[in-house]
Amino acid sequence: MNRVSGLLIICLLCISFGLDASSKNWLSLWPSAAALIVIFISKKILPGLLLGSVIGASMLSSGFIHFFELLFIDHLFSLIANRWNLSIILFTLMLGGFAELLERGGGFNALINRVVKRAEKAPMSMQWCAFGLGMICFFDGLANSMIVGKSLAGVAEKNGVPREKMAYIVDSTSSSVACIALVSTWIAYQLAMIQEGFTLAHVEMQTSAFSLFIYSIPYNFYCWFTLILLGLTLLTQWNVGPMRLVNNRSSKGGGVPIVSFPPNTLFRAVWVPILVLILSLFIGLYISGSEKLYWPTSLEQLSISIGEANTARVLVMSAIISLIVACLMNNKPIRQQQEQVHHVIGKGMRKICGPIAILFSAWLLSGILKSLEAHVLLSELLSQKIDISWFPALIFITGAILSFSTGTSWGTMGLLMPLAVPIVLGFDDIAYDLYISPVIAAVFSGAVFGDHCSPFSDTTIVASISCGIEPFEHVKTQLPYALLASGMALFCGFIPIGFGVHPGGLLFLGTGAFVLLISLHKKVFR
Repeated sequence: MNRVSGLLIICLLCISFGLDASSKNWLSLWPSAAALIVIFISKKILPGLLLGSVIGASMLSSGFIHFFELLFIDHLFSLIANRWNLSIILFTLMLGGFAELLERGGGFNALINRVVKRAEKAPMSMQWCAFGLGMICFFDGLANSMIVGKSLAGVAEKNGVPREKMAYIVDSTSSSVACIALVSTWIAYQLAMIQEGFTLAHVEMQTSAFSLFIYSIPYNFYCWFTLILLGLTLLTQWNVGPMRLVNNRSSKGGGVPIVSFPPNTLFRAVWVPILVLILSLFIGLYISGSEKLYWPTSLEQLSISIGEANTARVLVMSAIISLIVACLMNNKPIRQQQEQVHHVIGKGMRKICGPIAILFSAWLLSGILKSLEAHVLLSELLSQKIDISWFPALIFITGAILSFSTGTSWGTMGLLMPLAVPIVLGFDDIAYDLYISPVIAAVFSGAVFGDHCSPFSDTTIVASISCGIEPFEHVKTQLPYALLASGMALFCGFIPIGFGVHPGGLLFLGTGAFVLLISLHKKVFR
């Protein structure tokens, strides 16, 4: 960190000294703003996150001793004791060792040979491979990011695909897919939030929360437009903004030399452990959730079963199983290099410690922002008298701002869904029938926007970790695409849907607008 960044941090701390968040005014958003300022000037995530946490804790505390008690005991230690956080850290560490095993065992080089031999346009082939694998790993956003990124980022880079581009593909197919999947680790929480909205409104549900979730899927415009834009970007090789610069840099790197390996041995040493990881995750989620429902016999029961699973336990167990398989299948080639398997695993885990510190700092800031209750301001905004036609768009904008500033998609859902659903229920039955599904979808879309591109988001950080780049570089290169998808979701989605336009037609309209925009951009910047 340079002198300018250091002076900036000192100035922000001085400005923040004495600020009081007890009145729940706009100062509650100041820690997020200060963190963003430091991140975008220093281009380092960790100092900004830590500064935001310190400023937030100082605003909540009433003295020096209370400050340390609040920061370390109330927030830091509670993060360490949180079972979910520990499972994510263990899962990430073990996948770091897992990826190092596959790389040092020579399997990734064998995979490069396969790709180069079978595809004349290897870069495009690798990108579509990542897109397809991201769609297959639909059951969990974080697991999706780590599996796809660790599996393909290094191989793709050697084939001329920049790691930033792979991080964009990985991140875009994580939360966006998990949010609209009928079977995922998100589903139980999403259904619970829908149910909570009806409970707070003291209204009995006429249909199940699962049915309402299904009805909302066509209206989840941000997720759909993110995936559509990603597909068009890969199809046309459209690189915009900072992504264009990194793509030009990578394209000058030349081809990948093909070397000889045993026909199938090393290649199996890669795909078998990865397949074991994916299958153990899916089967583990299924079995874990089935303890409450017995064997599910319908799609709804299957979805709820996986949503009810003990995800923390399943993530760790699947990582252990796949790591054991990777050890067994890569033991011989690693020993031939005069190395020990446990040394290779340790090296992979050490590589991941820096990014884990960033992830932990993001959780710390998120917890402090929750204590500051900045959402009270949003509640007051939404409680004002508004035209119901604009309500889906307003909910999406509010959710996008909240999720981007806090970095938590689930926290945004937990805040907005119990707030938005009762407001819709307060209108007449006709308004309820027309707007309940778009409003539910608007909450989900706004939440995923922040999860997709906020520098505080754990999914954003994990995607950059898995692809081996700095989180700031990932945010910088992905943000133009995310803003374009969110703008399309707003203007070709949530605004017209409030006036009765069919969602299918809007998806076609948005896709056509993307095609036109990409064509014009390519002609202007040839």
